Amino acid sequence: MMTPNESEGTAEGMTAFADLPLRPELLNALSGLGYEEPTPIQREAIPPLIEGGDLVGQAATGTGKTAAFALPILQRMAEDRGAGPFALVLVPTRELAVQVSQAFHRYGRELGARALPIYGGQPIGWQIKSIERGVDVVVATPGRALDHIRRGTLRLDTVRVVVLDEADEMLDMGFAEDIEAILQETPEERQTVLFSATLPPRIEGLTGRYLREPVRIQMGREAAAPGETPKVRQEAYIVGRAHKPAALGRLLDVEAPTAAIVFCRTREEVDTLTENLNGSGYRAEALHGGMSQEHRDRVMGRLRGGTAELLIATDVAARGLDIEQLTHVVNYNVPSAPETYVHRIGRVGRAGREGVAITLAEPREHRMLKAIERQTKQRIAVRKVPTVADLRARRLELTRAALQESLMEDDLQQFLAVVEPLAEEFDVMEVALAAVKLAYDSSGATVDEEEIPEVAPQPSRDGRDGRDRRDGGRRERRGRGPAEGMTRLFVGAGRSAGIRPQDLVGAIAGESRLSGRDIGTIEIADRFSLVEIPDGAAEDVIKALRKTTIKGRKPTVRRERDATNRRSR
Repeated sequence: MMTPNESEGTAEGMTAFADLPLRPELLNALSGLGYEEPTPIQREAIPPLIEGGDLVGQAATGTGKTAAFALPILQRMAEDRGAGPFALVLVPTRELAVQVSQAFHRYGRELGARALPIYGGQPIGWQIKSIERGVDVVVATPGRALDHIRRGTLRLDTVRVVVLDEADEMLDMGFAEDIEAILQETPEERQTVLFSATLPPRIEGLTGRYLREPVRIQMGREAAAPGETPKVRQEAYIVGRAHKPAALGRLLDVEAPTAAIVFCRTREEVDTLTENLNGSGYRAEALHGGMSQEHRDRVMGRLRGGTAELLIATDVAARGLDIEQLTHVVNYNVPSAPETYVHRIGRVGRAGREGVAITLAEPREHRMLKAIERQTKQRIAVRKVPTVADLRARRLELTRAALQESLMEDDLQQFLAVVEPLAEEFDVMEVALAAVKLAYDSSGATVDEEEIPEVAPQPSRDGRDGRDRRDGGRRERRGRGPAEGMTRLFVGAGRSAGIRPQDLVGAIAGESRLSGRDIGTIEIADRFSLVEIPDGAAEDVIKALRKTTIKGRKPTVRRERDATNRRSR
């Protein structure tokens, strides 16, 4: 039975965007994008940033930190717009530069905000022309920003706000000197904002030198109350973004939930995922804040009547629902805060019943899972997405269970007229096998033969291997094969060419879709280097590196040959 539970909603302590000091143009943009309420980092960061103070925020990817700094920048820019760039955002990779720039465009559409991503690998002449035409927000990788500064094509004397996004990753990639050189080109009275997933001493050193009495925000600092985490089997699957819909379908097939809620971040994601699932033969219903009460009642009726098995919803829309038959909760994205995770999985495992919580995490979100584990003091088991063979085995198991139940409980006498004539012509075992095949085929859609590729999580940074050594923040490992799920690339430049680990990391992260933390161990010899990267990214990285230079060279890049060939070099 489903009943509204008002206290459950208020326990979340949520605030609406309208309660924050944001301009109507920004609120309209957020409403149009389907954002219903701020994440914890947004609630805490937006007010002090609008006031103009410096800020240090510890928050991982996926917590909503882009909007946390973009909205205040747009708010202040609208009130104090000048001829040159108003803000500079430094990011570690070109992919993030594009994402952040797109966010500024989406949020600042009604304000006419002009944001420009600049990064290596893109024609610098086009970037120069774009800067000359006028830009409000420059989103740049440190190396390319410094290149423009030295050419005189990017002047920062008008910049009022500087954001260092994913600062720890930029330092890992060897950008410390570049960042400091860039900051020295900006006005002393600027507002400086730093976001980092971790706050090691070198981040604190950067903060002490360049920020003035910053507000400090640390997400997930409050531990869950004793007994708050329910009795739930908690699992996570590391999945690339492009394969998440397929992975979700595979997991639903294997788990076969009685009823499940799949939590999404936005209305658009809810609608898209619901359409995809229904097109694949599932019985899914969408629920988000853009729907009328009448529609909401219809959805609840279908779930109550068993004609729908999946509810695809945002946190706000699912607030106040107590679904008695709920067996599974799925986080389609890693929740933005441990408290949100605890609240969601609290919907299953009630009254002593066991439930299942599944989280789909992209490789870069692996650290967010660890943060949730620390706060909830509960282990989240990271498992592999079921294979096609696993799915077939599961369907066979369900078919066997259904037949067993029928043999024990159903009146089967009426089917003798079918079985007896067949038994005279065929062996009884063959008749049974044919019946099982029909039951199996009718149990679900045809099995998708496409395997979902495995994706490696962020490599460990604890350096537990005694033969590892540190060089510029990156690990080097010698004389061993690549880690599981990783491919080793040969790069025809090494120590004699001045190559350092951070040079390789910067080139790969700057020219491909990988982040610094996706890259594994690095071995640098005198004339060549070896770099571990996730298996599925090898060809893309090779193509990207063949188009760029490393320390002014264009080295040979290919997959590593076998160990015998390597030892003979």
